[in-house]
Amino acid sequence: MSFCFLVEEQYRRDGMPRSVIRQLQAWGHRVDVIRPGGELLELDDLLDRGDHDAWVLKTVSGGPGLGLLEAAAAAGLTTVNDARSIRGVRDKVHAAALAARTGLPVPSAWAAARPLDLARIPAARYPLVVKPADGSSGRDVRLIERPEQLTTLGPAEGMLIAQPYVPNSGVDLKVYCVNGRLYGTERTSPLTGAPGLPDRPVALDAEITSIAIRVGEVFGLDLYGVDVVYGPDGPMVVDINDFPSFREVPDAVAGVARAIIDLSRAGSRLRLITTPDPAEPLAVGTHA
Repeated sequence: MSFCFLVEEQYRRDGMPRSVIRQLQAWGHRVDVIRPGGELLELDDLLDRGDHDAWVLKTVSGGPGLGLLEAAAAAGLTTVNDARSIRGVRDKVHAAALAARTGLPVPSAWAAARPLDLARIPAARYPLVVKPADGSSGRDVRLIERPEQLTTLGPAEGMLIAQPYVPNSGVDLKVYCVNGRLYGTERTSPLTGAPGLPDRPVALDAEITSIAIRVGEVFGLDLYGVDVVYGPDGPMVVDINDFPSFREVPDAVAGVARAIIDLSRAGSRLRLITTPDPAEPLAVGTHA
C-alpha cells in the first residue's frame, strides 16, 4: 500500500509520526512525506495521481496541512482521520458547541475575537481557562483568575474560547483510541504550574469508556485523544485531539500504523471500540 503523510515543520523530528512512517516502510509500504509549510507543492500532480491509499495529517491546528487534506478528500481520496472530522475538533468553538449539544460532559463556553470582550462573563464564573479556538499542543492556554487579568492577554489572531476552570486534583486523564481500542494515561495538568510527574498508564472505568466512545461517534474520529478532568460533578471533557502523541500506549507505533492500514482498506470508520486487558500483550510483527 502507499500513503501520503502531511507533516508540518513542528513535527518533522517528532516521534509521532516519524516512527509510524518508519514502521510502515519496514512492513513494505510506500510512504511519501509532504511538508505543507516547507516546500512548493504542485497541487494538480498531487491530487490527479490518486495513487495513495490514504492521506494522513500530522500538523498544528491552523496550519496549512488541513486545507490540503480537505482537497484530497474532495477529490475522493481516503483521509485519516476523516477531513471533516478533523476540522470539527480543531475549531474549538465548534467542538465545544457540538459536544454540549450532544450531551457530552463539557464546561460551558464563551467565544470572543477580542480578549477584553470576555470581561462580560460574570465574575462568579471565574477562574477561566482561555485558549485560542484553533490552538493545539497546549499553545497559549491561560488560567485567568480575575477579570482584570484579561489585560494580560495579547491580541488574538482569531477567536478565543473561554471556559470555567473545573476544580480538580491537578491530574489530567488522557484517553487514547488506537485501532478501536481505548487506553488511559494520567499526567500532571500544565495549568498547575507544578513540575510534572511522569505519565503513567491507568485502567478506564465504564463511565470514562462510555464518554470516550461517544466522543468518537459524535465527531467521527478513529485515531484520537480525549482530555478529561474529574471535577465536583464528575468527569468533564476539556479537550479533544485528532492524532495525538499516544504517550504510554503499549506498542503505540505499531498500533497506529495498523490503524492507518486498516482504515485505508475499510475506507470508513472502524466500529469496534474496546478497552484492552492489561495482561494481554499486543501483537508485534509484520502487517502487510
